[in-house]
Amino acid sequence: MNTVTTATLRKYKEERRKIVMVTAYDYPSAKLVSEAGVDLILVGDSLGMTVLGYDSTLPVTMEDMLHHTKAVVRGASGALVVADMPFLSYQVSVETALLNAGRLLQEAGAKAVKLEGGSEVLPAVRKIVAAGIPVIGHLGFTPQSVNRIGGAYFQGKTAAKARRLIEDAIRLEDAGISALVLELVPFEVADLITQKLRIPTIGIGSGSACDGQVLVFHDLLGFGGDVRFKHNKLYANVGEVIKNAVRDYAEEVRKEIFPTELHTIRLDPVEYEKLLANLNKLPFNR
Repeated sequence: MNTVTTATLRKYKEERRKIVMVTAYDYPSAKLVSEAGVDLILVGDSLGMTVLGYDSTLPVTMEDMLHHTKAVVRGASGALVVADMPFLSYQVSVETALLNAGRLLQEAGAKAVKLEGGSEVLPAVRKIVAAGIPVIGHLGFTPQSVNRIGGAYFQGKTAAKARRLIEDAIRLEDAGISALVLELVPFEVADLITQKLRIPTIGIGSGSACDGQVLVFHDLLGFGGDVRFKHNKLYANVGEVIKNAVRDYAEEVRKEIFPTELHTIRLDPVEYEKLLANLNKLPFNR
């Protein structure tokens, strides 16, 4: 597989070739999705829920993102690895935003960063892009603002709110972003944004008009958790496969079916006799 870059993404949009993004949070999952041929791997701060067991993305730290991004980079091959900038890693100041974005590339090996928001994050976006770091934008439902929004709700459902999303999308493109994630945006709004931007849009719950799609690894595989989202499609129920496999293992251990002779080795009989003969020389009695 050829290495995907931000230039590749622009080319795909021009060619009307759909872009495929999926999240990954560790080496084996990154290796699997790379071998499956995805274009981008997002090390999402959604790892807060999928891997770390939090109820939102807000507790995720820069150290968490650095740790998981390093693992994903080691497993990725060909796909463009994008690292999420976690809560408060870019909102405090443009200087802080630049330093943290730089760490995700320099220390963790990501090729681009993603941050949430519209007009309010333009100064940070410009600063990061000016330093040579590709930025992916994120509009619509922005999980780091869940407390303000009140939940995972569709955004841009009125003409006025939809117009603001379109304006923010254009401003982000002008600030230099390389692509834009549109999460939980009505189909028509996502379609209009996609038509107006020269950069690709990547949708999640925003319909087929986007230039590409992204899903969470654990959601599309049914791996952990019982949450079902309208925008998600379950492609495999890996969670059930894993549970059944572990259940079978536990049962075989308890019934003394596993392990068998096939799963171990025997000491050479001569060596075993030598061992027994020398046991009485141990410095303690058992």
